[in-house]
Amino acid sequence: MPSRRCADIQPFHVMELLRRARELEAAGRDIIHMEVGEPDFPTPPPVVEAATRFLATGEVHYTPALGLPRLREAIARFYRDRFGAEVPPERIIITSGASGALMLALAATTDPGDEWLLPDPGYPSNRHLVRSFEGRPVALAVNADTSYQPTSSQVAANWTPQARGLMVASPANPTGTLLTAEALAQLHDCVSERRGLLLVDEIYQGLTYGVPASTVLSNPALAASDTLFVVNSFSKYFGMTGWRLGWLVAPQSHVREIEKLTQHFFISPSTPAQHAALAAFAPGTLDLLEERRQAFAERRDILLPALRQIGFDIGTEPQGAFYIYANASALAPDSESLARRLIEEAGVALTPGLDFGEHRAREHLRIAYTTNGARLREAVDRIARCLG
Repeated sequence: MPSRRCADIQPFHVMELLRRARELEAAGRDIIHMEVGEPDFPTPPPVVEAATRFLATGEVHYTPALGLPRLREAIARFYRDRFGAEVPPERIIITSGASGALMLALAATTDPGDEWLLPDPGYPSNRHLVRSFEGRPVALAVNADTSYQPTSSQVAANWTPQARGLMVASPANPTGTLLTAEALAQLHDCVSERRGLLLVDEIYQGLTYGVPASTVLSNPALAASDTLFVVNSFSKYFGMTGWRLGWLVAPQSHVREIEKLTQHFFISPSTPAQHAALAAFAPGTLDLLEERRQAFAERRDILLPALRQIGFDIGTEPQGAFYIYANASALAPDSESLARRLIEEAGVALTPGLDFGEHRAREHLRIAYTTNGARLREAVDRIARCLG
C-alpha cells in the first residue's frame, strides 16, 4: 500500500498531456508542442564533443559526492566573470539536476511540520518536494499586478512560528517574470529578520529579454548570508535537459550536511555529464547560447501580439524563461478543458494552469515558445481557427 505521503503528491498534468500528444502522433497526427519546458535546440556541439572524448577513455567512475572540483571552480569563475559575484567553489555543490539541488536543500533544512511559503502559481514540484520531507507548503496567491511574485509585506502577513523559509524563482516558471535586485533584498531581509531561509531558483538564469541576466549572488551581503540557498541548472540556458545536471550554492555552514545527504541519495552526480558540462563555459559555447537566447526573444515577440489578437489576456509580459502565462477566461470557462480541446481539435499542446497551483488556475494556460517561429505561427493559426 502506498504511503500517505504519496497520496498527497499529485501527477504532473503536463506529462499526462504529453502522453496524449504522443498517442496522437503515433496515430499520424501532427502536434505542435508548446507544453513542456524543454528547449528544442540540441545540446551544444562542444558539450557533446567533451563528453565523447571523456567516454572514450573508459575511465567512468564516481566523482566526489559534491562534484568534480574542476566543475565547481568553473561555475565560480562563471559567476565572477558574467555577474561580478564572488562565490567560493567550496559552496557550490554539483547535483543530479536542479531537482536534486532542491531535494538536498529541503532535506538539509526541513523538519516535520515546517512551513515553506511558495508563490501560487509556481513550479509544481516545489510544493511536492516540501511535502516529501514532511514539511507543509503554504501557497501565496500572486497576480499580474506584482508580476506574479510575492512581496515582503505578503510574506510577513503569512509568516507563522512554524515557517521555515520562502521559495521564489527568477525568472519564474510558469510566468517568465523576474524579481529585481531590490525586491530580492527586501524578501531576504524579511525572512532573515524572522530567522527564516530564502531559496532562490535561478534555473532560467541567462534567458532574459530586454534586461540583463542577473543573480541574487551579485549582492555581496546576500552572497555572504547564511540564510540564502540558490539553485541552478545546466538544463535551460545551457541546453542540457537530458543530462540531468544542476548545482546548489549553499551557506558554508550547510555544505558538510548536504555532502552527507548526497552520499546517500545519489552517491555522486553523473560523471559523463559533469565532464561534458566543463565545455558549457567555453567562449564558443557561450556565443552559441547567446544566439539561442536571441532566438527565444524573437519567438516571444511573435507570440505575444498573436495571442492577444486571438483574445488571450497577458497581464504581465514575460522578461525571462520561455513561457507566457495567459488568461484564457474570455475564450473558455476552464483552461483544462480548453487545453484538451486544443490538442484534440487543433493539434496544439499547451499546459493548463492546474499544474502550477490553485489560484485562478482554471483561467490560465502556460504557453511555451520552445519551437521555431514557423511552427509558432502555425500554432496560432490553428488555435484561431479552432476557437473562431
